[in-house]
Amino acid sequence: MMHRPPPHDDFSLKETKPHLGGSKMTGDKLTSTYDLVEQMQYLYVRVVKARELPAKDVTGSCDPYAEVRLGNYKGTTRHFEKKSNPEWNQVFAFSRDRIQATTLEVSVKDKDMIKDDFMGWVLFDLTEVPKRVPPDSPLAPQWYRLEDRKGNKLKGELMLAVWWGTQADEAFPEAWHSDAATVGGSDALANIRSKVYLSPKLWYLRVNVIEAQDLIPHDRTRFPEVFVKAALGHQTLRTRISMSKTINPMWNEDLMFVAAEPFDEHLILSVEDRVAPNKDEVLGMCAIPLQYVDRRLDHKAINTRWFNLEKHVMIDGEKRKEVKFASRIHMRICLEGGYHVLDESTHYSSDLRPTAKQLWKNSIGVLEVGILSAHGLSPMKTKDGRATTDAYCVAKYGTKWVRTRTIIDSFMPKWNEQYTWEVFDPCTVITIGVFDNCHLQGGDKNGGARDSRIGKVRIRLSTLETDRVYTHSYPLLVLHPTGVKKMGEIHLAVRFTCSSLLNMMHMYSQPLLPKMHYIHPLTVAQLDSLRHQATQIVSMRLSRAEPPLRKEVVEYMLDVGSHMWSMRRSKANFFRIMGVLGGLIAVGKWFDQICNWKNPITTVLIHILFLILVLYPELILPTIFLYLFLIGVWYYRWRPKNPPHMDTRLSCADNAHPDELDEEFDTFPTSRPPDIIRMRYDRLRSISGRIQTVVGDLATQGERLQSLLSWRDPRATALFVIFCLIAAIVLYVTPFQIVALLTGFYVLRHPRFRHKLPSVPLNFFRRLPARTDCML
Repeated sequence: MMHRPPPHDDFSLKETKPHLGGSKMTGDKLTSTYDLVEQMQYLYVRVVKARELPAKDVTGSCDPYAEVRLGNYKGTTRHFEKKSNPEWNQVFAFSRDRIQATTLEVSVKDKDMIKDDFMGWVLFDLTEVPKRVPPDSPLAPQWYRLEDRKGNKLKGELMLAVWWGTQADEAFPEAWHSDAATVGGSDALANIRSKVYLSPKLWYLRVNVIEAQDLIPHDRTRFPEVFVKAALGHQTLRTRISMSKTINPMWNEDLMFVAAEPFDEHLILSVEDRVAPNKDEVLGMCAIPLQYVDRRLDHKAINTRWFNLEKHVMIDGEKRKEVKFASRIHMRICLEGGYHVLDESTHYSSDLRPTAKQLWKNSIGVLEVGILSAHGLSPMKTKDGRATTDAYCVAKYGTKWVRTRTIIDSFMPKWNEQYTWEVFDPCTVITIGVFDNCHLQGGDKNGGARDSRIGKVRIRLSTLETDRVYTHSYPLLVLHPTGVKKMGEIHLAVRFTCSSLLNMMHMYSQPLLPKMHYIHPLTVAQLDSLRHQATQIVSMRLSRAEPPLRKEVVEYMLDVGSHMWSMRRSKANFFRIMGVLGGLIAVGKWFDQICNWKNPITTVLIHILFLILVLYPELILPTIFLYLFLIGVWYYRWRPKNPPHMDTRLSCADNAHPDELDEEFDTFPTSRPPDIIRMRYDRLRSISGRIQTVVGDLATQGERLQSLLSWRDPRATALFVIFCLIAAIVLYVTPFQIVALLTGFYVLRHPRFRHKLPSVPLNFFRRLPARTDCML
């Protein structure tokens, strides 16, 4: 269920002033490392174990479990069967904001088929509970004698620890939270906890297939058409068919794969013969474990190796190796440690380091992010007949992913969780996404449910001032087939601390990517394919974690599919180009006004400046740089005070046509009806026709320049050659300053000395021939 925002929704960034790093505990001069979030008070109860519990069943044993009750909130441990000395070691956390009771009850009960038997309890007055804030050591649990409801001592003891703490407590991530009381099952509880994940370490695997020897084709009467097929997991690549159609074919071709540690999968190579258009015959295979493959840190060549090819035949349904098979293949295989494996778009990468840790440089600082809260979230689903949202955040920077806990049934969730990353390059981007948890039932009860995206925020570190805390409320914008929608706002606190200003400034002179990307560059097609494989590997590995970071979440954070065609993005990029060229266009209009004497005083001043620069040419470059310096100093007063955020106008999302959005959300290949596809194809042809005309016009101007000296038009070339000779003689005998003055004054001449007809050089250039006459 999607919520439509009001017509005049506010998509702007708002600066806030939250009370960071303190609460009621600051009066006790207690401090915490959580200084970018609002401190939240929790009552923690650690139920460790029990001993000497009395027997309750007729069998002389008991099935004990502990129940922690505080007002209307109740949490239970797992139960043990026939055990009088159970060990639970579970932690329960109760938010102070929701506590209305004054007494904590921790009781032990015996699990029974009809009604659980009460075995005793321990009561705590909340005013007597001690406070603890890290880095204090954890509170040591103590033994408490169980009592009955009248206060009489019973047999059996319970080991407990009870304390007041904050979200900075080590027990916080694994604790059972009172706001998750409606979530049932251990699987569902695991799905709502906060976790830190690490992306798998990715390598580029280069397979240089050189040649093969002594192949044995089945049909020896024909010339074999041999190629090599290589497979690593779900990735499959093949070489071209060898031009040397013999039993000793050669290729010398590179195949690139993405491999992830630990290397569980083998590289499988097969040499195959194309015996028919759709029929390939396997001549030999080999399996290479990646653990033993050489690792290369620079561009130095790795030694080549020969690998024996094994002939596989089917015997009793199993593959057996055939003995006395002499074919082999010559290859150079290495894991490339000098490249950075791109799993994100290069426009907003969060990590640019090479794979090999030996090549990493020292960190330049620390990024700290406090994920405070969200408000105004849209209802994402219906539960028990009412709209609700169970929101959690995911932040990604470098190889470290963090996931906050899920706040159940709230449109204004408060997380107040703080995370830290090492920064190795300031020109990187952190991505923070908000999602709705659709896996709160545990197990397979959710079917094929997918966590819904609520929105995301990107923050480029280079736009942040160092050591400043940025506290802003960012709009969560999502593009739907019906248009852009504001799904709520997320409140963040961000601080970028620089450990060495000199090292950070030095980074601006370094290449953006590791040097192997420039010494041995990969093609655009290779990079696209490898990025797709890398994102698939990352999403698959993280979805197997516990709790899983699901595939749809990872793909949304990594912007998978952002390269697909979109009319909206094409328009946005066109307007971006026009915005960049807008400065040049403005300068051109200003110069045209100078030449036409729209403001005589300004034109006279330009004449004087031009005269000075011509007479003293050594002042030209200093004047230009001084002018740029003054512009930079002048604009410092209006420098951006807030980090950039999603701009709906820049993205052309606020006025996109519904059909263009429907096309953007279409699957690939398309799933739309033929008449809609025909209409979109015709529209694309119309746009392509205009682009084709512009490209043709640019080619025409270039060909006219070439024709100046090509003698394609003998009269035009003769005129140009004679002009060049006269110009060379005149410029040789005339001082350059005089020529420059005369040229400048001619360009800046008064309108009464101008004609509305085009100039002679322009007329001459437009009459030059181009190759458009040769086009079909």
